[in-house]
Amino acid sequence: MQVTCFTEDLHDAILHFQIIRFSKQVNMVSWFQIYAWVGCNTAKFGNLYAAATTRPGNGVSVTSVLGGASDNTGSGMARRLVLKTGLNIVLACNIPKDSPMLEAAAERKLVEKLRGLGYVRPKAGEANTPTAQ
Repeated sequence: MQVTCFTEDLHDAILHFQIIRFSKQVNMVSWFQIYAWVGCNTAKFGNLYAAATTRPGNGVSVTSVLGGASDNTGSGMARRLVLKTGLNIVLACNIPKDSPMLEAAAERKLVEKLRGLGYVRPKAGEANTPTAQ
């Protein structure tokens, strides 16, 4: 398990981030899942969503695990994070619902950090870089 925490000042709001990578190896194949938390101006937990790719067609399914509904900020962000990273994501999100610019900035920063940590899976046709251990 690897934990990464950081804070960013985006759009006149302080955003706190925590990323936890859970890894497992089965039959010599490594895989991992990401838990991410984004809090706006406070350390409040917020709603919790789980998102993963589904077969056939590699669509994305999202479910509310704790609080919230499918129309909340975190639900859409969890779906887009799976599409952008190829990872299973469990996301706790405490961003105001009426702040789409803040939501987009938080999502960009989270994807940027996941890439920087080497957690993002390369898409078909991209260079095959090793995943962080």
